[in-house]
Amino acid sequence: MDSSLSSQNLHHEHDEQGNSVFGFIVFLASESIIFLSFFVGYIVYKTTTIDWLPTGVSGLEVREPLINTVVLVASSFVIYIAEKFLKKNKLWGFRIFLFLTIAMGIYFLFGQAIEWNGLEFGFTSGVFGGMFYLLTGFHGLHVLTGVLLQVIMLGRSFLPGNYNNGHFGIMATSLFWHFVDVIWIILFVLLYLWQ
Repeated sequence: MDSSLSSQNLHHEHDEQGNSVFGFIVFLASESIIFLSFFVGYIVYKTTTIDWLPTGVSGLEVREPLINTVVLVASSFVIYIAEKFLKKNKLWGFRIFLFLTIAMGIYFLFGQAIEWNGLEFGFTSGVFGGMFYLLTGFHGLHVLTGVLLQVIMLGRSFLPGNYNNGHFGIMATSLFWHFVDVIWIILFVLLYLWQ
């Protein structure tokens, strides 16, 4: 009797994890569609608008956004290392590398805020201004969400035994972070390199 209950519980936990993974994949797919529609809109407007850049603006500064890009992309490798430490049940390494990923995400957000503050155009400065702030702002919201998720995962690591029954939360957080990085690489090419 006890073994059948144990088998049922194990089967139920497996189904729950499978549902969680499927739900998360659907979530990322829906986010991808939203970003894809923004990318297509940007490309259509850029290729069909005569006065694309706002008056007095010849292009965007690339140096600082490139540094931000390097930091954000590198943070994907850092969170991957954090995940590896967690799989080996080495919480000290997990905490250090997850904290480093959080710091890199915050650096990116501050870099973006500094860039926004120094721009010569605003949200209402033509189609380009609107698209630029929409794309970078929506992505920035995702970076902020990723940082908050990582803070929660870091906090959970201090609860005894919290990661003993699997690591779906950190796996999902890590995948979300990789997604955010890939989206930024596309945005960086569209906004900064294709001027």
